[in-house]
Amino acid sequence: MAGLDYYFTTISPFVYLAGQRLEEIAARHGLTVTYKPVDPMALFARTGGTPPAERHPNRQALRLQELRRQSRKRGLELNERPAFFPANPAPSAYAIIAAQEAGGGDLGALVHALARACWAEEKDVSEDEVIKAALSEAGFDPALADSGLLLGAETYPRNLEEAVGAGVFGVPFYITQGGERFWGQDRLEDLDAHLSGEL
Repeated sequence: MAGLDYYFTTISPFVYLAGQRLEEIAARHGLTVTYKPVDPMALFARTGGTPPAERHPNRQALRLQELRRQSRKRGLELNERPAFFPANPAPSAYAIIAAQEAGGGDLGALVHALARACWAEEKDVSEDEVIKAALSEAGFDPALADSGLLLGAETYPRNLEEAVGAGVFGVPFYITQGGERFWGQDRLEDLDAHLSGEL
């Protein structure tokens, strides 16, 4: 089965706003999704980006407007200034990596649950109890939060190297098997159109 690579972080509001539309698109086209969580700050540093808090006020103001507009458009509750942002995304990334390896649950639901915890539920996605609750909600063994630490620690930096090598510079980022790149949750419709042969 053909697939696509999904580069993301659980602390991105735009990953949250993507919801599970990627999974719906993949199912419609018979594709598998390979989830590749990355360290966003390291990705910015490697590819010329700037962390949100260090951006010019004009850029920060537009980002907040865009979050308001997109959350209304998608019907998703969103706190523009969550209490636990930026949290350390590594522990949740490790759990996602372990869950992907273990199988048996819904990875899209897991990613969305963790992003929702940050952006709508005022939870710290670096905390063990938050990660275990999301694993359980998505049909995975919550013990993966502990047993997957080594695999996660090995895979997480490798994902970053793969991302940079593949031309990724932000999240969410989607790459098809044919090498077509799409950046941002607002490009999911274009991804769908491309997979349908329209773009």
